[in-house]
Amino acid sequence: MSVNSIDKLFVEELKDLYSAENQITKTLPKMIKATSSKELRSAFEHHLKETEGHVRRLEQIFEILGGSPKGKTCAGMKGILEEGAEMLKETEEGDLRDAALISGAQRVEHYEMAAYGTVRSYAERLKQQQIMKLLQDTLEEEKNADKKLTEVSRDVNERALQAA
Repeated sequence: MSVNSIDKLFVEELKDLYSAENQITKTLPKMIKATSSKELRSAFEHHLKETEGHVRRLEQIFEILGGSPKGKTCAGMKGILEEGAEMLKETEEGDLRDAALISGAQRVEHYEMAAYGTVRSYAERLKQQQIMKLLQDTLEEEKNADKKLTEVSRDVNERALQAA
């Protein structure tokens, strides 16, 4: 399909996000299992529930648009998650691994914040108010997840530093 309008670009980017969110829902349980920090585990578990909600929101958006969210693979997220998996294998268990998990998770969050900010802006310009609100809700949750990871990282990074 040729992307020759903002409407089509909007749909393609939403499909990309749908793929990204589904990839994340498959990866987060592995990250939860690999954590040592109870606080980090809790943050990941909370975000897994939110991510499942993000998938449902995107499905709701596609219902509004009258289309299917399927048919695209988010190569960007695939790459970020592969890097994270590699880092997980390379780091020793404990606080150092938790620091690496936070690093990978924040890369994911920043990618998502950029993508959701963009599609929210498209929805606004396309006068899709209901969709814009749904996307804004997800964007806020992504920002909050990033803030939580930053908070958790302060203790985790300090412990990893002391263990070195």
